[in-house]
Amino acid sequence: MTNTANVTPPRKRHVFAIVAGNALEFYDFLTFSYFSIYIGHAFFPSHDPMLSLLASLATFGVGFATRPIGAVVIGSWGDRRGRKPAMAFCFALMGLVILGLALTPDYASIGVAAPIIVVSLRLIQGFALGGAVGPTTAILIEAAPENRRGFYGALQAGSQFASTFFAGLIGYVLTIAMAPNAFAAYGWRIAMLIGTLVVPVGLLLMRDMPETIHVHVEGEPDRRALIKSNMRVMVLGLVILATATIGVYELLFLPTYAMQILNMSPQSTFGATMVVGLAGALLAPFTGLASDLYGRKPVIISLAVLTLLLIVPGFMVLDHFRSAAALLGVALVLSACHASGGAVAIMAIPEAMPPAVRSGANATVYALAIAIFGGTAQFNIAWLIRHTGDPLAPAYYWCAFAVVGVIAMALFPESAPAILKRRAIK
Repeated sequence: MTNTANVTPPRKRHVFAIVAGNALEFYDFLTFSYFSIYIGHAFFPSHDPMLSLLASLATFGVGFATRPIGAVVIGSWGDRRGRKPAMAFCFALMGLVILGLALTPDYASIGVAAPIIVVSLRLIQGFALGGAVGPTTAILIEAAPENRRGFYGALQAGSQFASTFFAGLIGYVLTIAMAPNAFAAYGWRIAMLIGTLVVPVGLLLMRDMPETIHVHVEGEPDRRALIKSNMRVMVLGLVILATATIGVYELLFLPTYAMQILNMSPQSTFGATMVVGLAGALLAPFTGLASDLYGRKPVIISLAVLTLLLIVPGFMVLDHFRSAAALLGVALVLSACHASGGAVAIMAIPEAMPPAVRSGANATVYALAIAIFGGTAQFNIAWLIRHTGDPLAPAYYWCAFAVVGVIAMALFPESAPAILKRRAIK
């Protein structure tokens, strides 16, 4: 049997370890996107800068293809044998891959072998990250007091946005500290090498962390039956996460969009990345707390609707003014609304699942949403801009999915313990 009863909860430093390790993992994965223009020049040289960018973004998307595999393999392992070993394996693998990416010679040095190596490492990287989401989210929910699950669970998404902030900060510092030619040539390699800290930091902080789930071989639950009985939650969760994912990668695409389409400076665009990350990291815990008090659905739906209403006006402002102030303002407003609501959605989905399948099922749903919609989002956006010539194409793309997401959120069951208890009393 697998359960979470009578389990010693992790200490605050263990929770910090989970959050920090998760942030470093996402930093490693997303750095590729932030430096996609320069990586495209290094590994996919072309006379057309947009074609080089598309090739780089396609390689970024390749990393999403193996995330469902990692989710099934490692996430299920976390359900059967514990959250801690699953997380430790993912931390170590991510660190080794990012080191390999940072040290891979460019196309000019080794020819076609360079993009082949990069694509292969991205596939391994996606496998590791796909497996990490399930155990980390599960352990945060299981470590939390019942009335604070929203707060603890939202830290998962908060850590992702913290990684966005630090990636933007490092990119900004590098643009100031390095000459433009040097930054373009190997600035992205320095940023990736910083990401190798995931191994010592993550493993050191986790060394004595207790498990939040007890595993006994005898009487193991029928996981297939549990998954089948929770299929409605999983399908709706997939739609919700697909919407949230497209929004996040639209926000993360803003630096590339501003540089490539609006011809803005690298410094101002990395500033936008910092704003997106900081807004999400700071607001996620507060929206998590709000969901503990008022329920997951009211918080998620209200913020999703607000985001939907602001998307097109935000991109219109950005296209009209084409300034650093406009970019930072739009990034702040959209990320504050979307990221904070998404943080609650990310934890509400596994919360609605039984502990025996929570890690694997949630990781699979998350990875499928990311792989299908996140991995293709930035490529699709760039393709739409290229073929329509409309700078507002990203806004229309985002809005179409946002409408579907709101409907799915309305159909999703409430999972906040306080709200369920109030309903039971009535």
